[in-house]
Amino acid sequence: MRDEITQTNTGIEALELLTVREAYMRLRISKWKLYDLIRTRLLGSVQIGRRRFIPADALRSYIQQLQQRESFA
Repeated sequence: MRDEITQTNTGIEALELLTVREAYMRLRISKWKLYDLIRTRLLGSVQIGRRRFIPADALRSYIQQLQQRESFA
């Protein structure tokens, strides 16, 4: 599921929200590991009603953090 918010006049770009399943499938980790990353605030998420979504930008940010850690190791 992809939800997009676009406002071209104000410069806000499209925001892609991933379901929990889409996010853990993209990262190739378990659902429980994804929830652990959210709980420890290593991965950002938003809640809309009872549903939780992960912004695609938060996923990219997390991957960049992992890459930076690897380059320092």
